[in-house]
Amino acid sequence: MSRSAVLPARSLADRLTGTFWRRPGLLLALLILPPLLWLGVVYLGSLFALLLQSFYSIDEFSGVVKEEFTLKTYAELFRAQNLDIILRTVLMAAAVTLACAVLAFPVAYFAARYAKGGWKAAFYLGVMLPLWSSYLVKVYAWKLILAKEGVLTWAAEGTGTGFLIDGLLTIPGLEGSSLSTSPFGTFLVFVYIWLPYMILPMQAALERVPTSMLEASADLGATRGQTFRTVVLPLAMPGVIAGSIFTFSLTLGDYIIPQIVGNSSRFIGLAVYQLQGTAGNIPLAAAFAVVPIVIMLIYLTLAKRAGAFDAL
Repeated sequence: MSRSAVLPARSLADRLTGTFWRRPGLLLALLILPPLLWLGVVYLGSLFALLLQSFYSIDEFSGVVKEEFTLKTYAELFRAQNLDIILRTVLMAAAVTLACAVLAFPVAYFAARYAKGGWKAAFYLGVMLPLWSSYLVKVYAWKLILAKEGVLTWAAEGTGTGFLIDGLLTIPGLEGSSLSTSPFGTFLVFVYIWLPYMILPMQAALERVPTSMLEASADLGATRGQTFRTVVLPLAMPGVIAGSIFTFSLTLGDYIIPQIVGNSSRFIGLAVYQLQGTAGNIPLAAAFAVVPIVIMLIYLTLAKRAGAFDAL
């Protein structure tokens, strides 16, 4: 008498595996659902709330936020003191981005063309190492370095070059009792903090420049300067653009460095921090926060139209 085989009951894991195998779209949906919820609810939701708050206004007498749609708060951005904050921030962000690009290019070019094996590992370690330390520790360390009693002033006085710092601090717009209370000191700290974000994308772009194109340029009689202008720089521009997105946007929104290093001049990030904190003017803080978003959207649109992202 034959007996039929009795299969063991399938576990829940087996049933789920079979379901996902038959319906791969279900597995994909479950995998991307958490990040989509985070992006849609937390990130985009907070941005929408920010945008909504910027269309409200605050009563000048009671200090109460009036939840009525108005453009009054945006009109306040065109006051002289607020325009000064926006212009100062944009100029600082542009100066920091340009300085980072100039400083990062030779470092990135050397790493992409000449660093091999252990030297390349040392390059990555040297670039990434500052990012491993605390942001606040680095800023406060620079405040001590740039102080009037700091090591930089001590070294300048010891080498007889203190007059250079004194002359720099007398330039209109850069005045201060020391570098730590000068806009130039703020600029130096910004460049130091964001420089790795420019080096790494630029190095990645330069590594993709074919050596054969450089050799062909030399064979055709081009000088090193001509090769740099017509071959290397255009092919490296995607990396420069990618790095500038980091340096420019991070400088636009930073509020810690201007609060610790520099004079009392406010930047957009510091204005947002003070308006929503001590001043309690949330609508104006939200309107200020929209400014960097608009600036970056315009910048990214122009860069895309120029084809800067095609080779990324």
